[in-house]
Amino acid sequence: MFEVTIKGSFSAAHILREIGGKCENLHGHNFAVEVSVRSERLTAQGVVIDFRELKSYLAGILEGLDHCFLNDIPPFADRNPSSEHIAQYIHDQMKPRSRKRAYTPL
Repeated sequence: MFEVTIKGSFSAAHILREIGGKCENLHGHNFAVEVSVRSERLTAQGVVIDFRELKSYLAGILEGLDHCFLNDIPPFADRNPSSEHIAQYIHDQMKPRSRKRAYTPL
């Protein structure tokens, strides 16, 4: 099994509804993101995936979140933009790209 990890970041504001405390007020974060993918085999070039390709995928997703009010973005209109839900959103956005490849986003 082979695994590679890339890192990215974005800055955004959000409100966590019905959680109690200061997090219910408008506030922001500098989010650090790690994406790992795994494969049982390597490409003919000896890699799981070209890092440039993987970084490009992630950059496209994070661009849609960067310097935004997350509560206004459709996936978070009806659910809290918690770190867990943001991670799930990024995973869900990465997954269709993995279907074209022999790797699995973790």
